[in-house]
Amino acid sequence: MMNVINKVRYTVLLAISTVVVTTSSWAQTGVLDKTGGKTTTTGSWIAPKVEELPDMKMGPFVRLADGGILTVHKTKSLISQDEGKTWTEYPIFSDPEKFEISDERALIRTKKGAIILAFMNLKERSEWNWQKEIADWPGAILPTYAVRSLDGGKTWEKAQKLHDEWTGAIRDMIETKDGSIVFTSMMMLHNPGRHSVLTYTSKNDGKSWTRSTIIDLGGTGHHGGVTEATLEQLKDGRLWLLLRTNWGRFWEAYSKDDGINWSGFNPTKINASSAPGLIKRLQSGRLVLVWNTQFPQGRTEYKLSGGDNQWSEIAASNHRDELAIAFSDDEGKSWSKTVVIAERGKQPRLSYPYVFEQKPGILWITTMQGELRVKLEEKNFLR
Repeated sequence: MMNVINKVRYTVLLAISTVVVTTSSWAQTGVLDKTGGKTTTTGSWIAPKVEELPDMKMGPFVRLADGGILTVHKTKSLISQDEGKTWTEYPIFSDPEKFEISDERALIRTKKGAIILAFMNLKERSEWNWQKEIADWPGAILPTYAVRSLDGGKTWEKAQKLHDEWTGAIRDMIETKDGSIVFTSMMMLHNPGRHSVLTYTSKNDGKSWTRSTIIDLGGTGHHGGVTEATLEQLKDGRLWLLLRTNWGRFWEAYSKDDGINWSGFNPTKINASSAPGLIKRLQSGRLVLVWNTQFPQGRTEYKLSGGDNQWSEIAASNHRDELAIAFSDDEGKSWSKTVVIAERGKQPRLSYPYVFEQKPGILWITTMQGELRVKLEEKNFLR
């Protein structure tokens, strides 16, 4: 398997020089029109037909069997019976002093009723020790954990540590048609330091987990490599993974065995900043994607980060000024017009989205960076 991965890495490195200098067909045109928009209580601009949800939790969210909504924060699960107006807290850990749930996490309620949370444990995080002279961080630790509840988030089983290596982020979790649970994680690799993506799959509702092949597409730097993936199952049964890269667009991979093995590594036509997206299957059957495009609307350039083999091996757009949305009716082959739904305003950045379909066609979109808390109707953004 390692020989296969190395061949993929060489192919990727040969392709990068072409990918980063071309702008995909998704490039936005025109100047962002703020007519009819408004400013949120946290200082961001939101587009017309986008409504603020002031004081909402960050998410992610799941709908419970009794109609409540559940999310998590630090060491607790939070349950609301009034659509997020008020929340009741429940402890997740019997030894909470040993845990702190990361803001980058994934959450699901399975068909059998289990609540599963995947997270990094900030209490075990290494102190920052990136070493410029070797472009690496030997021994970096930020573990990946999974924990589950069988009573709607009121009590929780013992958390399972899945690996110790530095996990840059955990972004997404799905249940496949056959009941497999799959979530995305990361692992820092070394000599040189760079990031890789992997997934964990459970065939027994989160009791145990199988680690996938590691997706290592090369790179150097504490933001180098591939990172922060989102995934969804296509109608043909394959899993589709979208990877954050420094190469001007999302790259993709596919799995035919519920996330155990990944192949088909290629650049997509979706131009993207070096920031994560979130893809989700809606009750309408469409796919929705929320992300930061490569450049702000109407522009073909942006201040670059990296290119020094410290941040990354290649200079990349780290644009996080605007958050965009698009929909697909054909399994990601084509997409509706890209629409900017929010601009950062007074916030330093606007990124790391979560998407929750509160009701059919009603989407809650929240972000880890920028405190965006909004809702919108799918039908209003399909043009």
